[in-house]
Amino acid sequence: MRVHAVGLNPPDWYAREGMPGVPEALKPPVSMPLVPGTDVSGVVAAVGPDVDDHLLGSEVFGLLNFPVTLQAGAYAEYAVARVGDVAPKPAQLAHAHAAALPMSLLTAWQFLVELGHGHPSPFQAAPHVPKPLGPGTTVLVNGAAGGVGHLAVQVAKSCGARVIAVASGRHEAFLRALGADQFIDYTVQSPEDVVRDVDVVLDCVGGPTSRRFLPTLARGGHLYPVYFGEFDDEENARLGVTVTSTQVRSSGAQLAEVARLVEDGRLRVAIDSSFALADARAAHERAAGGHLQGKIVLRVAPGEDAAA
Repeated sequence: MRVHAVGLNPPDWYAREGMPGVPEALKPPVSMPLVPGTDVSGVVAAVGPDVDDHLLGSEVFGLLNFPVTLQAGAYAEYAVARVGDVAPKPAQLAHAHAAALPMSLLTAWQFLVELGHGHPSPFQAAPHVPKPLGPGTTVLVNGAAGGVGHLAVQVAKSCGARVIAVASGRHEAFLRALGADQFIDYTVQSPEDVVRDVDVVLDCVGGPTSRRFLPTLARGGHLYPVYFGEFDDEENARLGVTVTSTQVRSSGAQLAEVARLVEDGRLRVAIDSSFALADARAAHERAAGGHLQGKIVLRVAPGEDAAA
């Protein structure tokens, strides 16, 4: 496919840095030279012998071959995509906005709504089964302004849930505009001190501190750390809560399904910043700075615009 834009994701810099801290058994193979990038939007330029040629010239977007590889080669003018990894690009989206969606949107969807695959989690033996959301359920999203978080707020709202967004204060207006019913500025107060009886916590930060959200859950509640941390099964059982995680996987079928939320105006993607492909280093430096509002994208095709 002819690449028009690429979305940046944490696995891009994990691969670049050799995935420090990741157990060897969980590391996918990485070879040099490394061409990172898995989130892409572009135009089908050629097809394989077993693919219908009616796809030629189609505008598509997708998450390429993840987590099988961290080097699908999206940081390039052309990339190879499996037909099952891509979906038709929503017509009203520029390529830059479409490229910002796949990994983050699929992460929100697979954690909150539908896992969509039977692959075991690399983080735990227990399968991840999303708790049904709807009116009467409350979802807390930690790290709500970032790539996964701002989409998760909207996915939960599309299911009818009440949403509590946790982020720094400068993101409050942004998140309320996306539908957050309650906002907590974590620099002012800790959510675990003021929130109780939540049905689902999606912790987009995750890691060792994720267990601090256990007191916010109602009995029967679920905590989903995107980056899994250390938990005590006995403590979880005593509290009557479930803690599960999973690993996002490529799915063109799910992207096509969730794209309907974009097409009917129930979901929008925010661009934190955009860079030319030649400035990928600067894009990674921006990512390292943290405190993003939405996604970072690389513009590949001439004239591609990432203006909001």
